[in-house]
Amino acid sequence: MSGRPRFTAIWCVGRNYAEHAREMGAEAPDHPLFFMKNPAAVSGDGDPIPIHAACLEPQEQVDWEGELAVVIGRDARDVQESEAYEVVEGYAVANDVTARWWQKHGSGGQFCRGKSFDGFCPIGRVV
Repeated sequence: MSGRPRFTAIWCVGRNYAEHAREMGAEAPDHPLFFMKNPAAVSGDGDPIPIHAACLEPQEQVDWEGELAVVIGRDARDVQESEAYEVVEGYAVANDVTARWWQKHGSGGQFCRGKSFDGFCPIGRVV
């Protein structure tokens, strides 16, 4: 195992692919749909993804999506579009692992619980 990277926040954009939104029974939104994953869900490149018992009931429900992670390397607020790349430390491959029942039914429609089980955010090496 390569060790778990440390991040203070993980912001994600949901339903940003129209085809995947339809696959999940929704339409792509007019404005970006943001949600967060718990930073404690991060695991390192090559670490196993644990499938927790709570993710097997009422049926097996774990799904995944390959993602591009943009790693912000310093505090950033109100950054001008023309200066955005100045705060980017690098990029990595990420896996957005999700327990779909917890995402859709077990958490009142909030994404965080279904996407934040331990190990549900593997992130590769930042380049």
